[in-house]
Amino acid sequence: MTNALMEALLYIVIRGIAIGVLISAPMGPIGMLVIQRTLNKGRWPAFFTGIGASLSDLIYCLLTGLGLSFITDIIEKNQLLLQITGSIVIAAFAFYLFRKNPARALTTPVDSPNTYWTDFVTGFLLTFANPLILFFIIGLFARFNFLLPEFRYYHYISGYMAIFGGALLWWLTITFFVNKVRSHFNVRSLWLINRIIGSILFIMAIIGLIMGIKDL
Repeated sequence: MTNALMEALLYIVIRGIAIGVLISAPMGPIGMLVIQRTLNKGRWPAFFTGIGASLSDLIYCLLTGLGLSFITDIIEKNQLLLQITGSIVIAAFAFYLFRKNPARALTTPVDSPNTYWTDFVTGFLLTFANPLILFFIIGLFARFNFLLPEFRYYHYISGYMAIFGGALLWWLTITFFVNKVRSHFNVRSLWLINRIIGSILFIMAIIGLIMGIKDL
């Protein structure tokens, strides 16, 4: 393998990891949900939620990289409708968290493939319900010069794998540190966390809903 090829692969992999981390890092609804699930259900259910979110982000990255301009046009033309729909989805999650009883949260989490699958799907759907992230991804791609004409298909395969890996690295780190403090919470404190996170998500949803309706 030539030095030029190695340098190109290293270039796109490093930037892919950075993009994956930056897409996941903003503490939005999915971040709140991952923290809540780490405290209530344990590290791995929360991590599978992050995997679902990472897959959704990867799909949007692929759409951006493939240059599907018609997707961007659809999102631009329906931005307000999408914002309202996404806000309603977030509000539904907020209501669920606000009403959730954390009495079982302090028991040892039970490994359950079915639970992991549910966590994965909810993480994916909550993230996928916000297609406006596509514009954030476009900005990141431009900032890191991720799309260059001299790159070949194998460069981009490596780059997109790095984006997914960077996102997983973020969720693995967050769930690890939050899980470390999990044992310091009792039922009442977990109840308060559910209420606080649910309230924050609901406020986010209301703001998005108001902004969407106002601009109709």
